[in-house]
Amino acid sequence: MKKLQYWNERMETLSRDELAAMQLKGLQWTVKHAWANSEFYHRRLTEANIEPGDIRDLDDIRELPFLTKDDFRDQYPLNMLCMPRSSIREMHMSSGSTGAAIVMAYTEADLTQWAECMARCQIMAGLQPGDAIQITPTFGLFNGGFGFYHGARRAGLFTIPTSSGNTARQIKLMRDFKVRGIGSVVSYATRIIEMLDEKGGGLPDLEIGIFGAETFSDEMRKRVETRLGIKAFDIYGMTETGGVGTTGMDCEAHCGIHVWEDQYITEIVDPNTGAPLPDGAVGEVVFTSLTREAIPVIRYRTRDLTRIVSRERCACGRTSLRIDRIEGRCDDMLIVKGVNFFPKQVEQALMEIPGVLPEYQIILENDHGVTDVHINVEAEEGVTGFMVEKQLKERLGFSPKGDIFKPGTLPRNEGKARRVFYVDKE
Repeated sequence: MKKLQYWNERMETLSRDELAAMQLKGLQWTVKHAWANSEFYHRRLTEANIEPGDIRDLDDIRELPFLTKDDFRDQYPLNMLCMPRSSIREMHMSSGSTGAAIVMAYTEADLTQWAECMARCQIMAGLQPGDAIQITPTFGLFNGGFGFYHGARRAGLFTIPTSSGNTARQIKLMRDFKVRGIGSVVSYATRIIEMLDEKGGGLPDLEIGIFGAETFSDEMRKRVETRLGIKAFDIYGMTETGGVGTTGMDCEAHCGIHVWEDQYITEIVDPNTGAPLPDGAVGEVVFTSLTREAIPVIRYRTRDLTRIVSRERCACGRTSLRIDRIEGRCDDMLIVKGVNFFPKQVEQALMEIPGVLPEYQIILENDHGVTDVHINVEAEEGVTGFMVEKQLKERLGFSPKGDIFKPGTLPRNEGKARRVFYVDKE
């Protein structure tokens, strides 16, 4: 069978004019729907002196108020609903690691929209109907496992819903069922690599890895691709937009994340002022949903930092705009001795050192108001702390202390990796 390039070729290759017309129609519907059916949105729009009829063109979106994580938290559990509770078929929620949990509810149409977006991502990665995909994120309140599952069902894939943990069994199933694709967090892929190194053997049928939920550097991508013999893709989405894959993924060209523009409007704004930024400028990405029923999002401030790379047709043929891979989060930026940096930049620098392994920790020690940084990293014999310190000095502009650990000695998580740790010595 001929390899499919698109899941929904029509929607993935719309002209810019067609996309603009579809977005305006979706924006008008979303504002009207939210205004009429949600006390929260009705109040918020009224306070901004906006009625649905005021949305006449796409530029009018800038008159709409922003939505934030705090808004979701304040409306817990379901006070943002725009549909009767009897129409809700599923819900997911964030971990609440940075505050109260955030809830997303789904109607049947919302689940179909989620599955559509995920199917596009999985086919874009090169999977074909009938291919086996192993889904390693947790099946539960976290959306990752179910997002991959809904999409795989819609795309006609052979789903193996292993969820997380028991890496030895995960590897056995990949071999037994000739798994061609895996959905995972990239840190779990490094755990699989470790066990393959320990037990021996490979995964001869595995060709595609779709990784989400945590940022990772280009160097980490290269390592995972080389060690597993796969093509790695960066999938993007969050609880607030409807789950993993809802907002897009990069294609084989790896020249930015394709945003599904028939489903979402994308803005880049100054994270401090909220003012719009031109294409190419790094800022906070803001999403507005165009079709979601239960809980639409209008100008949702993600806190993720990126830029619009291009609005031109990609080498893969898709016409949707592309944003750069996420640089970090506004709230994840670390400031040490006057230097601003993101954990992803530390990872990039570390992975460029031969012999350094993918497991590392960034330890921030506060000693009476003075912050010192320690980098704990696993490495092969021959790598020294001085080498780490020198590399980070050159890349980041200051000299954290580098401590080398033997392979397999730093703590592991089966799910999303924790990289930053705070220690108060006062």
